[in-house]
Amino acid sequence: MRSGVSVRVLGHADVDSALLLYNELTFGPPAQNAGAFDAVITHPGSSVFGGFIGDDLVSMVTLHLLPNVLWNARPYALIENVVTRRDHQKQGLGRTVMNAAIAVAWDADAYKIMLMTGQKRGAKGFYEAVGFSAEDKFAMVLRRD
Repeated sequence: MRSGVSVRVLGHADVDSALLLYNELTFGPPAQNAGAFDAVITHPGSSVFGGFIGDDLVSMVTLHLLPNVLWNARPYALIENVVTRRDHQKQGLGRTVMNAAIAVAWDADAYKIMLMTGQKRGAKGFYEAVGFSAEDKFAMVLRRD
């Protein structure tokens, strides 16, 4: 873990800081719904990990652990909404929160962890450095606006 950074699961008290950070990530409509954040953090199997420098939320990642029938009924994990404040990027903060989420998924005996990243974001190298690979699967998206 990067020195000076603490990582913990976010709760309702973190909603304002989390919504601000989500808005550094999205190209879509702004995140402003505290109820939507609460729905994620209270959903069974879902956690949002936050990386803090002091009291400032500077990085976060969402982990969803999903039940499964195959692979001896071991769950699989989905990582979403990985974001680090622009003024704190390239300092290992994203890797720190990613490693926390990965550790929880492995501790839950997940047989795989999946994520997708936008082709235009330039984050593919970051995810590869954390250990992810695009060799095994094709990611596809069906959107409804």
